[in-house]
Amino acid sequence: MNRVRYRLVAIAVLPFLLALAVDLTAFVLLRDRLPDRLASHFTAGGSSDDTQSHTSYLLFVLVTHVGLAALWTVVARTGDPAVRGLRWMIGAGYATAGLLGYLMVAVLVANADATDPGQVRMPPWQLAIGAGCGALAAGIGWLLLLTVSMPAPMPSPGPGEAERLDLAEGESAGWLRRAPSRVMLAMGVALALTGIALLYVGGTPHAIIVLGGALLCLAFSCPYVTVDRHGLTARPTVLPWPRIRVPLSDVDRAISREVKILSEYGGWGYRVRPGKTGLMLRSGEALVVRRVGGREFAVTVDDSATAAALLNTLADREGAKR
Repeated sequence: MNRVRYRLVAIAVLPFLLALAVDLTAFVLLRDRLPDRLASHFTAGGSSDDTQSHTSYLLFVLVTHVGLAALWTVVARTGDPAVRGLRWMIGAGYATAGLLGYLMVAVLVANADATDPGQVRMPPWQLAIGAGCGALAAGIGWLLLLTVSMPAPMPSPGPGEAERLDLAEGESAGWLRRAPSRVMLAMGVALALTGIALLYVGGTPHAIIVLGGALLCLAFSCPYVTVDRHGLTARPTVLPWPRIRVPLSDVDRAISREVKILSEYGGWGYRVRPGKTGLMLRSGEALVVRRVGGREFAVTVDDSATAAALLNTLADREGAKR
């Protein structure tokens, strides 16, 4: 399994390193033909409306490709190799690297021999070519993944037993755990570095948006999950809101089981699927609550068996009161 994991990480990182190498090589080859200020941002019509220095261009390229490489490293290290969705995620990384790598080179070519950055144009059809490069890169990535012998998917777990926790009459109890997500943390750090780079090169509006996304990812990277007399509650790391709550009166039963977030929920974060919702932070152990109406809510957290047993006991007590 370790050998498979290492190969997946190497394949996942490869396109971003290649795109970085191509962009840096293009800069070195065209440097003498570039103006002191590069046209770096373009309107929908292709006209230039912002510039940046050579240093800021190189910093942006470096931070973008290295940050994305770090993010896809986490995806390859934490994803389940037996899940087909992991192939799609790595393929999406190749498409992203191909698109961004082409656009960074296209910006340099458009600036070559320009005397006035304001006259540089980037026609919209360049995006179509970039998308084509991304599709080609995704195909190459898919072929590389075929060289990796993925393990067979594990059979889906059964419904599991609804355990109970022994509590004396009148005795109260509570359960609290943090549910860290390396993917959300890495994404937050990558976005933060990208936002700082954008601030440096002068793209303040875009930097604010990216930094806002970084704060959201970091705020939700390690939520608290609680089971007590109020039911099941999940809330962000440092904020009291937004919170997800399943009251005891709405609990039919709770179990602990393994979940595969890519195949079952399609990704990380708060996910909505037919008949179920979930706070998915990683694959693995999860607390799954079947609600009275038949829908399920799941949250990935350690020691979920204890949480499920306590939640069942408290829900039984709540039902006995009615």
